[in-house]
Amino acid sequence: MKLSGNTILITGGSSGIGLAFAERFIKAGNKVIVSGRRENALQNAKEKFPSLITRVSDLDIESERVALFDWVTANYPEVNVLVNNAGIQQRFNVLKEDAKNNWRYFSKEITTNIEAPFHLSMLFAPFFATKEQAAIINVTSGLAFTPLAIAPIYSATKAALHSFTMSLRHQLSDTSVEVIEVAPPAVNTDLGGAGLHTQGEPLDAFADGIFKGLEEGKNEIGYGTSVDRFRMSRDEIDGYAEKMYKAMKSMIE
Repeated sequence: MKLSGNTILITGGSSGIGLAFAERFIKAGNKVIVSGRRENALQNAKEKFPSLITRVSDLDIESERVALFDWVTANYPEVNVLVNNAGIQQRFNVLKEDAKNNWRYFSKEITTNIEAPFHLSMLFAPFFATKEQAAIINVTSGLAFTPLAIAPIYSATKAALHSFTMSLRHQLSDTSVEVIEVAPPAVNTDLGGAGLHTQGEPLDAFADGIFKGLEEGKNEIGYGTSVDRFRMSRDEIDGYAEKMYKAMKSMIE
């Protein structure tokens, strides 16, 4: 994809990976719109980057996803890039959770990580197909390929988004819309809660690495440990997943 002269919508763009991407897109000469649930976080982001356009939107709600699409395309009809970045991660032991009375807590992860990016991609794809150049960037995870057993729903949702992204790429292959997958490793953000990813890749180094992949025209972009996970064999996946579980299972015991 071209890296300047775009109008870009980034979901979950008020902090973490989303805001790091927004910063780099702005510096590259793009107009950037970010959406998020928390108005105060969006205001803080805009204070850092005054040119940022912000929109409060709860993507767990179907009508709000449609409203976001309608608002963006009406006010910024030149929009040509969607970055599906919003996501949540929950770590838990299935033997200790009350799935009977507390399923809404767990289903939120499915809605945020699967339903929202699927729906937004399907809303924007026909609109983007009328453009000379456009792109849909889906942020999955290295855990789409080697699941982290203590985050079973998160890992499964990212695997689903990876599969959807592959199908979307095939369906849009005869259009002007590029479909790009970004699969982060653990990155030092507050995903899942403050302090859980302090041993992850530095955020700025990760974001710079992803932009290098975009510059090179890749449609699957990993960083650090996630690079190899794109192409692991089944035996390698099993071994890697077992190793990660043994190293981290004490967190949910």
